[in-house]
Amino acid sequence: MPNRSILLILSIVVALTPGVAAGADRPNIVFILADDLGYGDLGSYGQQVIRTPSLDRMAAEGIRFTHFYAGATVCAPSRSVLMTGQHTGHTHVRGNARGTAQSLRDEDVTVAEVLKSAGYATGLFGKWGLGEVGMEGHPLSQGFDAFFGYLNQVHAHNYYPEFLWRGLEKVPLRNKVERTPRRHGGFEGGWATERNEYSHDLVMSEALAWVEEQKDSPFFLYLALTIPHANNEATRATGDGAEVPEYGVYEGEDWPNPDKGQAAMITRMDRDVGALLGRLGELGIDDRTLVIFSSDNGPHNESNHDLLKFNPSGSLRGIKRDLYDGGIRVPFMARWPGTIEPGQVSDHVGYFGDLMATVGELANVEAPSNIDSISFAPTLQGRPSEQRRHDYLYWEFYEAGSSQAVRLRQWKGVRKPMLTGRLELYDVLRDEGERYDVARNHPEIVSEIEGIMKEAHVPHPNWKPPSDR
Repeated sequence: MPNRSILLILSIVVALTPGVAAGADRPNIVFILADDLGYGDLGSYGQQVIRTPSLDRMAAEGIRFTHFYAGATVCAPSRSVLMTGQHTGHTHVRGNARGTAQSLRDEDVTVAEVLKSAGYATGLFGKWGLGEVGMEGHPLSQGFDAFFGYLNQVHAHNYYPEFLWRGLEKVPLRNKVERTPRRHGGFEGGWATERNEYSHDLVMSEALAWVEEQKDSPFFLYLALTIPHANNEATRATGDGAEVPEYGVYEGEDWPNPDKGQAAMITRMDRDVGALLGRLGELGIDDRTLVIFSSDNGPHNESNHDLLKFNPSGSLRGIKRDLYDGGIRVPFMARWPGTIEPGQVSDHVGYFGDLMATVGELANVEAPSNIDSISFAPTLQGRPSEQRRHDYLYWEFYEAGSSQAVRLRQWKGVRKPMLTGRLELYDVLRDEGERYDVARNHPEIVSEIEGIMKEAHVPHPNWKPPSDR
């Protein structure tokens, strides 16, 4: 795996390569990540209640994937997979935790580091969740030139926090927060008692300003939005965890406030994605900018809103914290005017770990060698005959007694608890909702998937299955 010294040498070589330093044929890359947005939460994926015109237009102007998966079913490991190109059997952060267990290490190489070695400016705006001040995983130590937002995922529950981070410095905000005591001392989360500055709006403003500053040279923008994640502490305290400044077009609906808030958050995010796409056009760089939009895992049920009203998983089974497809199959779309043919729908099977190989190919720079990553650039660029396929996709999860999952061709295997449980088997092409367990009918597939699960899981001292504790 390339370490930081090798990446520095690569960056020097790239900078001295004719045409490369000027950004020739290398696109800007924008990766927009929603937080807990379900596969069925967008109109282009079947949503009937919540309005998402900008993202629906983005899908129409580019390519919409129907079998793309998040890195995990909760945020921290999913983001670790996205940044390192390693699935949850290999990546360092495999669950939501505290302290260094939820921090990347110096030896971990991120997408940002790879692109920085290729001469890209790199900016992260929003929620990081993979290392805080004083840890090896801080974004400024993981390849990002600029950072504004939340370092800690629990801090990110609150849309009206008392501060955000800019680099290594706290930026005070004009909000006041009632904090929630933690059993072992200190505080975690909370809810606002004075609401003056909405964090999502601040993040968007900073991100747009940064894009304008970088418009003349290649850049990587990782826009990790917190919408529509719930404020879990506010839900417990007030019964409503959907924090948003106003309900907008949903104000007049005869709905409970959590339902209005959930819908308004998604529509607000949609509006701001539209603003970003518009700004790229105004700057004259949209035809050399690849924009990808997705979500870190399946939809939550933590704002006290009505899942039946919004049907956020669509036809899929499960939600956040499930390894059924509703917990890990996510909306995934890409727009790149002049390169991606508009109006496409792709059934290519990919996952977050593939971003690493993809950006390496697009930026013409070597990615780390120890990754579980296949570039989907051929699909984006209209070269389907060159598109490689995964032998399988793999996930493991350490909450709720633990579980494992594998996507193998049309088959999906789910095992609970991991390593020792009975394998459930579904044909997700015929049975998208994973309703009919056909393990008895296909013992050879069950055996193959069990072998994959054994091969893909590499033991880690921080993450132990129940049988090893």
